[in-house]
Amino acid sequence: MKMVKAIVRPERLEFVKKALENQGQYGMTVMPVEGRGDQKGISLQYRGGAITVDLIPKVQIEVVVKDADVDRLITAICEGAKTGKIGDGRIFVLPVERSIKVRTGEQES
Repeated sequence: MKMVKAIVRPERLEFVKKALENQGQYGMTVMPVEGRGDQKGISLQYRGGAITVDLIPKVQIEVVVKDADVDRLITAICEGAKTGKIGDGRIFVLPVERSIKVRTGEQES
């Protein structure tokens, strides 16, 4: 099993959720995060002066899937999140040793 972590623009979340649903993936964890990468922040005008915001609000989506489904999931996330501009996000794939349902105790590995 793998955990796919995607960090995307907040305004693209609904598009990513829809793309995942179209692939039959409904379970996910979503949390607001802040960060920076190649985008290096943005400059804003505030009361006549320029300020730099170097931590940009993003959304992190976490999904655990079987190894065979990882590539399909990554393709769906990319389709939903892509705007073609710098700052579209990043996807990480991590190994998951076990998954246990709290209610039933059912385990997957």
